[in-house]
Amino acid sequence: MELVATEIPGVLIVRVDRFGDERGFFSETYRKVWFDDAGIDVGFVQDNHSFSAEIGTVRGLHFQIPPREQAKLVRVSRGRALDVVVDIRAGTPTYGRHVAVELSARQWQQLYVPPGFAHGFCTLEVDTEVLYKVSDYYSPEHDKGLLWNDSDLGIAWPIAAEEAVVSDRDREHPGLADLPAYFTEET
Repeated sequence: MELVATEIPGVLIVRVDRFGDERGFFSETYRKVWFDDAGIDVGFVQDNHSFSAEIGTVRGLHFQIPPREQAKLVRVSRGRALDVVVDIRAGTPTYGRHVAVELSARQWQQLYVPPGFAHGFCTLEVDTEVLYKVSDYYSPEHDKGLLWNDSDLGIAWPIAAEEAVVSDRDREHPGLADLPAYFTEET
């Protein structure tokens, strides 16, 4: 396993080995000790699995607020997706900045997203499946979002807004300028 830093401290690309032969492959995608050894104290409690049939399906940008905030470990088991995280920790030097990483079944890398970040993705292939671990259970009362195509974020999505397959809920999230300070540098 290899942890690779991104331009925003705390957001990490996670590379794990995949061993293949004529039967297929085997891979350990998560070990708690890997994160412990890297000084990341996270306990994942729930696995989520998302299937998107169409190219250009956008899900996000989602997060849960304290005290039910979530860290995530995201991977694509089928297809490809552009995975995006936005720093929403008010007062940090990287507030409002984002990291965008292509995740795919072929590349077999993952993205670790600490609490305090909005997360979403756009599918780049049909029948894309995204799996992610979270560090707290889903809580509807704490579930929030950030407008995926807010121009203030400067995200280069691979699909035009009018062509994206987006839920009504995700179209109505506030932009960064209107987002309450749910997270601060100390959170």
